[in-house]
Amino acid sequence: MPNDFFEETRQTRLAFWGLGQMLKGAAYAAAFLAVIVLFVWAIYLIGLLLPEESRQTPSPYGALDAPLAEKGHALT
Repeated sequence: MPNDFFEETRQTRLAFWGLGQMLKGAAYAAAFLAVIVLFVWAIYLIGLLLPEESRQTPSPYGALDAPLAEKGHALT
């Protein structure tokens, strides 16, 4: 009596193997995404622990918006 209870063909075995590999890759991708989400969430929680004054400071990008010279002065 053979051990092949379901009478799988080589094609069926290959299809199940391929499906298993794809599901394994999807699980790895889901775990990687979960780690990224947990990391961003941890940074957010740390940001909530900061004092309120730290959130009311002016933007550090304001210097990028400032003009290089006052009106009437030429940069040559």
